[in-house]
Amino acid sequence: MRILIAEDDPISRRVLEARLKQWEYEVISCSDGESAWKMLQQPDAPSLAILDWMMPGMDGLEVCREVRQMGAEPYTYVLLLTAKSQTDDIIAGLDAGADDYLTKPFDANELRVRLRAGRRIVDLQTELIEAREQLRQLANHDSLTGLWNRAAICGNLQQELERAEREQLPLSVVLADIDFFKRINDTYGHLAGDAALRETSRRMKSMLRPYDGIGRYGGEEFLLVLPGCDNEAAVALAERIRECIEASPLALAEGTIPVTLSLGVSSNAITQDMEGLIGAADTALYRAKESGRNRVELAASGDVLESGVLKGSMA
Repeated sequence: MRILIAEDDPISRRVLEARLKQWEYEVISCSDGESAWKMLQQPDAPSLAILDWMMPGMDGLEVCREVRQMGAEPYTYVLLLTAKSQTDDIIAGLDAGADDYLTKPFDANELRVRLRAGRRIVDLQTELIEAREQLRQLANHDSLTGLWNRAAICGNLQQELERAEREQLPLSVVLADIDFFKRINDTYGHLAGDAALRETSRRMKSMLRPYDGIGRYGGEEFLLVLPGCDNEAAVALAERIRECIEASPLALAEGTIPVTLSLGVSSNAITQDMEGLIGAADTALYRAKESGRNRVELAASGDVLESGVLKGSMA
């Protein structure tokens, strides 16, 4: 584990460095508070820090306060090292944000066990952050495809609609549906159907810009959010996606499975209401299904009026 030492006395600093390296820490050292504060602001800052209280310029307490005000993750465990031993001094150090306090001259074994306690706290906090991020991922993403789930992609669409209205920009959505998906499940099995969903998701996502949105809208349906795209650009993209999916059948143990998409496109040129926009795209998608599938259809202004009750996709 990496550890930062901030100690202005060169002899004390070298002794401390030697001890920590003996205990298999990766040591980074500096001689003043300003340097320590700069290091602790870096993205790869050490998660453990030993700060001398009395240093020229910025002292250890000031560094503690700045670190705690920054509130960055992962957590930085700070141990103050000082000759001060009065109760008021200890309280002041802990109030400033220090996690622990050791008086000089320190006992090496005591320092070692205090650092061991600090490592446990840092490791526990890292585990909690990882668990939180996993829960966040599960809350916002579809577990099968890894794309945003319905709630997340709709939230993204609402944000982009509001931004497009403020900045007077075009915005389009594409509703895509895998053709004859039930037939894939019935013929090749549900594992093959899952593979078709994952591969279709991967190919579609690979063709989007970093700031485009894509989510699993439901079943075998996907919703794409395309900021800055007018009708023409969105239809062109939808056509490229359709061709990409059609061009390469899935090669699985169950056999070679042809997969095609039907896609409906709508834009904020016909409505700036989220439900109306998705409804118009759904109407266009339904039209693509009725017209033979494996095609792209663009919604017209009249489709908004028809979209109060979504027709639902044909398999």
